[in-house]
Amino acid sequence: MRRVEHVMGFPVSLRIDDEDVPEEAADTVFAWLREVDARFSPFRPDSEVSRLDRGELSDDDVSADLREVLGVCEHYRAATGGAFDVRLPGRGLDPCAVVKGWSVQRAADLLTAAGATRFCLNAGGDVVATDGPWRVGVRHPERADRLCTVLEISDGAVATSARYERGDHIVDGRTGRPATGLLSMTVVAPSLTEADSVATAAFAMGAEGVEWAASQRGCEVFAVDAERRVFRTPGLPVAA
Repeated sequence: MRRVEHVMGFPVSLRIDDEDVPEEAADTVFAWLREVDARFSPFRPDSEVSRLDRGELSDDDVSADLREVLGVCEHYRAATGGAFDVRLPGRGLDPCAVVKGWSVQRAADLLTAAGATRFCLNAGGDVVATDGPWRVGVRHPERADRLCTVLEISDGAVATSARYERGDHIVDGRTGRPATGLLSMTVVAPSLTEADSVATAAFAMGAEGVEWAASQRGCEVFAVDAERRVFRTPGLPVAA
């Protein structure tokens, strides 16, 4: 089964290799992602996130899902000394950096619950997959037609934070200025919640984020800094 839809502002592709998984499993995945976009997008004035930001909801009124997302946000804010922060001064509440990975990982869990054992879910370049090997290319941060490396994962996730798609959109919460110390940060982790959050948090930290990301339990790192130096952890699963 293969399906591609545009959700949350980027293409999401799903491949399921199991023959006995019903089409409804894919329907459930994309319905969930559309629900997340409606509930958690800071760009929708009627979303739960926007209503919380305007003070129409108290912290006690938010859903269990949003409470979980904000808990992850707070964990990485504290872990990075404030470099990663979804409540920047002068800006509205924006948990998108966590919502994407968290929601796609939840979608993968829904697939597993539906009986899928071998699948790959790719959300705008961030990937969660099971029962590999699966080959995942890491884009060159300055050349759209080239790859820096190709990773091979069996069960886990890969996420990249970079400047090449949206420019200097990641802000260092400690300074309030765009984070420019890295060109790209790729993280391999057991779940996409972790991979995506760690990649964004490390990017916000700048060059010091490389060592920090590598120290996170279960994470392997591939990074390119602003001086075009390449860093990779010894356990990075590079394809042969």
